[in-house]
Amino acid sequence: MSESTEIINELLQTVGLETGYRTESLILLEKGESRYLRDLKLNFTSTLTSDHLSTKECGLIGLSIAANNNNTPLIKYYTQYSEQQGATDAEIAEAVGCASLLASNNVFYRFRHFTQKEKYTQIPARIRMQLMMKPVTGKEFFELLSLAVSAVNGCEMCVNAHEDSLIKLGTTEERIFDAVRIASLVTATGKIIF
Repeated sequence: MSESTEIINELLQTVGLETGYRTESLILLEKGESRYLRDLKLNFTSTLTSDHLSTKECGLIGLSIAANNNNTPLIKYYTQYSEQQGATDAEIAEAVGCASLLASNNVFYRFRHFTQKEKYTQIPARIRMQLMMKPVTGKEFFELLSLAVSAVNGCEMCVNAHEDSLIKLGTTEERIFDAVRIASLVTATGKIIF
């Protein structure tokens, strides 16, 4: 068995997939004995820990991003991981709900930002956001989830608003940075395993 195949199998086992599972991207990386496979595995593993986030928070951020990216294997993995770290059903549901809510907000506010027309800022959004009012994960962590999803979805206006809100709540820049780092690595993994 080649080193590439071994690394792929280790990653797949970690995620809870059979070692025979392959996407076209995995096949190409394996066939080319890509050094990137080692990076991919290490980067994925690094989504589970942080000096500034709890392991439960890491899991919930991973879940929210996996849900945002509609990645079934990673949704299953991060749900199980979050549960193992003590996340409740309500917290898990909120991480998934946040991904959906922010997807709509990101599209809407990107449109407003792109057009830069005053008229569009005067028309009510008519997007219900009750989930944001009293989040079970707490206001600060919900803002962190919202920022991570917004960063993945590329909404400058939302990223700036959530980052500003987090700073005002007393969140450290290191905590914010780690949330976005995890979001980026979950997204990268999802380009190969889906």
